[in-house]
Amino acid sequence: MQPHQLSSGDVIADRRADYARMLEEGGEPEAAAELMEQALELAPAWAAGWYRLATYREKAGKAEAAIEAYRKTLALDPEDIFGSALKLALLGDTATPDRPPSRYVERLFDDYADRFETALIEKLDYSVPQKLAALVSATGRHYACAVDLGCGTGLLGPEIHGRVGCLEGFDLSQNMLAKAAEKVVYDHLAQADLSLASGLSGLFADRPRGRADLVTAADVLMYLGNLESVFEIIDELAAAGADLAFSVEDAGEGESFHLAPSLRYAHSEAYVRMLLARHGFEILDIVKTVIRKDGGKPVAGILFLTRKPA
Repeated sequence: MQPHQLSSGDVIADRRADYARMLEEGGEPEAAAELMEQALELAPAWAAGWYRLATYREKAGKAEAAIEAYRKTLALDPEDIFGSALKLALLGDTATPDRPPSRYVERLFDDYADRFETALIEKLDYSVPQKLAALVSATGRHYACAVDLGCGTGLLGPEIHGRVGCLEGFDLSQNMLAKAAEKVVYDHLAQADLSLASGLSGLFADRPRGRADLVTAADVLMYLGNLESVFEIIDELAAAGADLAFSVEDAGEGESFHLAPSLRYAHSEAYVRMLLARHGFEILDIVKTVIRKDGGKPVAGILFLTRKPA
């Protein structure tokens, strides 16, 4: 459910919020903010309403007022399902967090599952699954066990299924996993949280460490900032001689990672190389490419194919 669908519990407040949304959609964010403030006078504990007010203020160019509303949202919603902490970081109010709140990512993709593929493929020209699959195919290997991290709706699964004996898929969103199951290519699907320590992640709940001779992560690492714990998980998951194929958004030179206005993280090639070297992965291929569009503009990414020592 999107924030605008969450009721305040007050009919008049909801009505004013609906009018505010129409004003914002009509290009009047300042008027929308004023009407949203009136709605919140009637429903002051409405976290979704404060988040909407924050976005209207931000679009109206009132950064300080937006920060105030994002802080209020976060106070009312400690789990931060709206990602207010990320917004506060982008506005310079707080330091960039190492990772987004898990509940925010889970809710985001639970909401997005039904229209995910249409949006990515038809509107954003998303091509990472095919490009990663081409890198994997170039190895000429057949894999006994592949683990697709952040499998989403299963776009990568059909691309690599013919090279895999057993294909596992893990994602934070149950709704995305349900869509992946419809592909009928995954032998095992389960929920996992890559932001947690390996023992809590869900990847080893009923399956052994060191089981995968192929690990993939198509457009999942951009929902994490600091990747050190993720590579520790991958290291534990991968068998000796395993291949690892994944994508990141390209942060360019001079920094490890940064939070983009899209609320996704971009990582530098140097940072990823450092982490791969720390865990002993040999780089087999690196491809810099456009991974999708955002706001009609191409998003630069980096595809990696690497191998763990035998």
